[in-house]
Amino acid sequence: MALVPLLQQWGQELYKTISISLFFFSAPLLLLLFALHFFQGGRKLKLPPSPPRLPIIGHLHLLGTLPHKSFSILSQTYGRILLLQLGLAPTLVVTSAEIAKEIMKTQDVTFSNRVQTRAAKIISYGCSDLIFSPHNEYWRQMRKIFVLRLLSLNRVHSFDSLREEEVARFIEKIRGTCLDGTPINLRELVVLVSSDIISRCILGTRNEVEDDKKRFGVLARSAMVLMGEFCFQDFFPSLGWMDVLTGFVNRLKSTSEGFDAFLDEVIARHRKCEGNFDQPDKNCFIEILLELQKEDMTGMDFTQNSFKAILLDIFVAGTDTTSTTIEWAMAELMKSPTRMKKIQEEVRRVVGKKSKIKQDDIDQMDYLKCVVKETLRLHPPGPFLVPRESSESTKLGGYDIPPKTRIFINAWAIQRDPKYWDRPQEFLPERFSNNPIDFRGNDFEFIPFGAGRRGCPGISFAIAETEQVLANLLYWFDWKLPVGVELEDLEMSEVFGVALHKKIELQLVPVLQYPVSFQ
Repeated sequence: MALVPLLQQWGQELYKTISISLFFFSAPLLLLLFALHFFQGGRKLKLPPSPPRLPIIGHLHLLGTLPHKSFSILSQTYGRILLLQLGLAPTLVVTSAEIAKEIMKTQDVTFSNRVQTRAAKIISYGCSDLIFSPHNEYWRQMRKIFVLRLLSLNRVHSFDSLREEEVARFIEKIRGTCLDGTPINLRELVVLVSSDIISRCILGTRNEVEDDKKRFGVLARSAMVLMGEFCFQDFFPSLGWMDVLTGFVNRLKSTSEGFDAFLDEVIARHRKCEGNFDQPDKNCFIEILLELQKEDMTGMDFTQNSFKAILLDIFVAGTDTTSTTIEWAMAELMKSPTRMKKIQEEVRRVVGKKSKIKQDDIDQMDYLKCVVKETLRLHPPGPFLVPRESSESTKLGGYDIPPKTRIFINAWAIQRDPKYWDRPQEFLPERFSNNPIDFRGNDFEFIPFGAGRRGCPGISFAIAETEQVLANLLYWFDWKLPVGVELEDLEMSEVFGVALHKKIELQLVPVLQYPVSFQ
């Protein structure tokens, strides 16, 4: 996610520095050319096919503004497994479900390390979080905390009432705009409700949580933007000084210091309340982690930085991706009025005249679940998942893969491949009706959350939130496009980032289905 140039202006920045870097670093560049020659032919490895590349920058110029699409096009010419040289970083791009299975299942241990970017090292406490930590005993214990204590199915269900409460407030905000028929920016509102849900789960339910949520949200959004910026050091280690000149390092440190101070303050506040009558909800993530730390139940060196890294992972990974999926689902339904009518009929039939949508209701909404799956297929939040790195020499698809090769699995391309999907470019939720294919890591043609030991442990949490928000949007309101906008005018292009956003924010007019007094 954070390893790919995500800002369109990366090219201009890079070319401006080439002349300077040639002057100051001619010796390292000569060593690089020698190393590349050795890498290509000296050891007589059978490497995957590779397009022609330019000196110094390799294949960086081929990325374009939408790398997942650029890589997909390249794979049609060079094969479903190809080798790119992104600056000094050898990078394997995989566009095959079979090879993806080999990476994430058969040889999962070999490909279980993450590339530790500069942004990850600074923001994620030296990569002491779950996402970027190396595959070692510390990571295994960290994952146990996530899977067994924080994001288990029982824990997700324990937050049902909290989600319902936050979504009810979200619906009230929309209801207040229905009187004059003014369009709303659905993305902004969905990002806010996602942030509110995650913040409540992390911070608890005390009075000061509202101020904490706002502060946490600002810091988290800054972290997500920085994780997506181009970083010279990640591709040209000897040009890391350029990140200082561009101000990137200072922005990283500023955000990291802000997070650090905020999380220290919140954790200290919860520690102070231990044993008091008015202590926070014991269900929140901070309280759970405090209990684990107090009882020394983690089986690891559970430092304050480990504590904060966990909280950071949950917020950053759980906000942008979920809200993006909800926005895409609503956009696709608006483009298909027949399917919009079908899903609203199902939601309203199941809920009836209840004032709240419960999880038991959502469990009966089969077509809603098909819509969520199809949205994740067409618009996976992270088109490359989180890139991996090979820890040793191995073979893949008949090719030699050297150690320290970065691995990009193009989930976006795999999930639109006609080899695996009928009419793959169309939004067809019906394809998942009575279809056993699921997104939990066993079907490698459908991997929006990854798979294997490095798969996302927060699947149940993300799906519960997505379904709850969508069900409420579809139950309480009918939806219209703003005056003067036709269906064919609804823009569906993408912009590449930490999550694969809709390029133009979705503006819709809500029409209240039930009178205010019913709520």
